[in-house]
Amino acid sequence: MTAITLRNIPPEIQDAIRERAGASGLSLSKAVLQMLEEAASLRPAGQAVLHHDLDHLAGTWSLDEATVFERSLAEQRRIDPELWD
Repeated sequence: MTAITLRNIPPEIQDAIRERAGASGLSLSKAVLQMLEEAASLRPAGQAVLHHDLDHLAGTWSLDEATVFERSLAEQRRIDPELWD
């Protein structure tokens, strides 16, 4: 990705960026990217970004693999009473 440096950002735009970042729990950089996407009509305001980077993993487990995984999770969820005395 390309890095872009912006200079002489007007105070009211800086305030808007900080407000967006604070309200959304985003970094300033991510807030600016979100605002640019909305301004360029690449994403409607308030719409979450849908990622597809893990799609190739969906549905790849066999029934046996899924069963082993579920058993492992059940084991991890078990509470040891000795730890809570």
